[in-house]
Amino acid sequence: MAPKGKIGTKGKKQIHEENEATLKFYTRVILGANTIYAAVNLLLYNTSFWTWLLLLFALVVYIGSYRSMAAMAKPAFAGDGSLIDGGIDLNMEQGMAEHLKDAILLTAIVQVLSTLSSYFWYLWLLAPARALQLLWVNFLGPWFSSETSAPPEEANEKKQRRQERRQMKRF
Repeated sequence: MAPKGKIGTKGKKQIHEENEATLKFYTRVILGANTIYAAVNLLLYNTSFWTWLLLLFALVVYIGSYRSMAAMAKPAFAGDGSLIDGGIDLNMEQGMAEHLKDAILLTAIVQVLSTLSSYFWYLWLLAPARALQLLWVNFLGPWFSSETSAPPEEANEKKQRRQERRQMKRF
């Protein structure tokens, strides 16, 4: 049963603490995935150009997503050290941070699975597919399917009646 009344809002301090915990969690995910990938590929397999290129790709995704999240969550403090702003809530639904977290998790999952087979890197094509789906649903689809704004027919009917009355007065 849903709670009645106003939905509680988070305070600046709570947002700041949750953002720190979120960033700490994703740091651990990134480090864990990279450690597993590097250990397995360096110890068990012969490393090739593609191994290092895909590691570089994963690092670019990780760094870009993590730094964007860190910039969004950056708090503002007053001169006396008190918290002025806790930053944007990284745990908010339907926000940009949600997509950044998804990119980190997708990359980590694909990176760890790729220790079994390099073909798992093709799963990363889900990210552009999801981006295209969001683009279509939120922007392109409504834009293509919207009807052009036709002038109201009442105005045309009124004009036609006026013209008929004027013509009747002339005769």
